[in-house]
Amino acid sequence: MFQSILVPLDGSEHSQLALRVACKLLDPSGGRLTLLHVPEPLEHETLLVWGVGVVPLDATLEERKKVGRTLLDKAAEDAESQGLDSNAVSTLLSHGDPRQLILTTAKDEGVDAIVMGSRGLSDLKGLMIGSITHKVSHSADCRVITAH
Repeated sequence: MFQSILVPLDGSEHSQLALRVACKLLDPSGGRLTLLHVPEPLEHETLLVWGVGVVPLDATLEERKKVGRTLLDKAAEDAESQGLDSNAVSTLLSHGDPRQLILTTAKDEGVDAIVMGSRGLSDLKGLMIGSITHKVSHSADCRVITAH
């Protein structure tokens, strides 16, 4: 069991799975779950999980932030439906380089582990230049658990 876990979410099925895994790994007696979303530009229109809806290819940062906030709210509800107390779940919406933000947030929050999906919404880009998950797993100061 972990006392604190960071779950980066992009709306993909893999990040939804990562949330379920994190909820099972979190210490039920006082564990803390941090959900992070980075609204990065997408290379294609996509349908996000949790019923958030389509994010157009030309969506502005403000539009992506709005969808990201909805995504985080729905993920927090999902965590609560899996038995976590609402006080144990916090959400963060940050803008910038996802890899760096995940690593910085993990350090700032002092988490024991990062649980993230093996793939996200930008699979093609990940294949060409290396996935965010791969980069985080090689750079984090804590355990990184990959869900797929």
